[in-house]
Amino acid sequence: MAGERFVRFFRNSLTRRSSRRGDSQDTNPTESKSGADVRLIQRSSFSYSAGHPFFEYLVVVSLKKDIKGNYEPKITYQFPKRENLLRGQREEEERLLQAIPLFCFPNGNEWAPLMEYKSETFSFVLTNIDGSRKIGYCRRLLPSGRDPRLPEVYCIVSCLGCFGLFSKILDEVEKRRQISAAVVYPFMQGLRESPFPAPGRTVTIKSFIPESGTEQIELTRPLDSHLEHVEFQALLKCLSPEKILLIFASVVLERRIVFLADELSSLSTCIHSAAALLYPFTWAHTYIPVVPEKLLSTVCCPTPFMVGIQKRYLAEVLDQPMEEVLLVDLSQGVFLKMVGDEEEILPPKLRSEMLHSLPTMNNNIQTSEEFNTQVSDTFIQFFVKMIGHYPAHIKWSRNGTGSFQEQSFCKAITSKTNRRFVKKFVKTQMFSLFIQEAEKSKKCIEGYFQQKLNEYQEEKKHRRLS
Repeated sequence: MAGERFVRFFRNSLTRRSSRRGDSQDTNPTESKSGADVRLIQRSSFSYSAGHPFFEYLVVVSLKKDIKGNYEPKITYQFPKRENLLRGQREEEERLLQAIPLFCFPNGNEWAPLMEYKSETFSFVLTNIDGSRKIGYCRRLLPSGRDPRLPEVYCIVSCLGCFGLFSKILDEVEKRRQISAAVVYPFMQGLRESPFPAPGRTVTIKSFIPESGTEQIELTRPLDSHLEHVEFQALLKCLSPEKILLIFASVVLERRIVFLADELSSLSTCIHSAAALLYPFTWAHTYIPVVPEKLLSTVCCPTPFMVGIQKRYLAEVLDQPMEEVLLVDLSQGVFLKMVGDEEEILPPKLRSEMLHSLPTMNNNIQTSEEFNTQVSDTFIQFFVKMIGHYPAHIKWSRNGTGSFQEQSFCKAITSKTNRRFVKKFVKTQMFSLFIQEAEKSKKCIEGYFQQKLNEYQEEKKHRRLS
């Protein structure tokens, strides 16, 4: 019953989001109505704050029989239990706890006790009413035992985006669960009491394991935050570089994209990677790495979305009255449905450069970090070349507020094919949010993108002088 209430709430929220988007297109960006929508989406990116607790909740979701004899996912453990919440906080927590079981077992109730089961790691993203996002990092495993038994899910809910780090934490959770569930909870208590480390820093968690003594687990946060939740190798194992560029072309114009895969881990990893191709921009629309069976109608949403669906539901997905959509089969590395103009979106010259720059799975890059950096830099260079001149087209007033000059910005691009693309890109929500941040201060934020932008400008200056 609680799950059904959440499904109704979710569908209604999509309807409201759709109507808001339609209204905002006809509203002046400076008016309060549009401004509220922008603030809602602007806060929807992942958090990376140092000093923040590692997680908000640990929940265990188990399969229990309902009155009809079907297995339904239920939360059987929650840590911590929060008390004395205000009404709004309590309602938000209730919605969160209603949603989690659906996403931990998105493939319905077709389960039976098992003797063997390969553990799966996946994640999901939930957006609050205020636009902030919480990420559920999940490990579905089969508890130790001699008799047939049902899998259960350990789900860590956090507002911090760092897939690799939480995957390591889930490794420790699974190792302890195979001894006893009671061994998991002291470890998670120690983790919750430890602050999330700054980039490049390490936090050490002490944890006692029966018959092994006290262990020290070191958790290191990657130095480069924009790649913290990304594994590009998984994406390139499933798809050719040519197809990844076509996906990027669809995502960058904020279209509707559906990913299909047999395994939950492939879905969540690949969809996170696809979203990361947009850096320094952020996907600001419906984003569900693994869609539960009860929410398959999401693909009928008229607004942009990026979702992952298990391939077993392909027939149901194809039966939905979908509007123009890119349907990606990760298992076979093919597109099952296309809009038709994907190959015409990116400027040909830059598309060729990107294709040449993307690494392949059989090259000599040694580490996943180096691989991630080379893939990310390919797309960063695309944005540097296409919109890197934007600071020169922000007009500053005496009181320090900026005003982006879209017309002069587009006219400054000499290539007709580049200008044609940029004229479409400047109309996207992600570009609007990016520019709104840039208009706040004349001093540029010294992030990785700004570093690459400065390097590119220096190279251009050097070529002019030589």
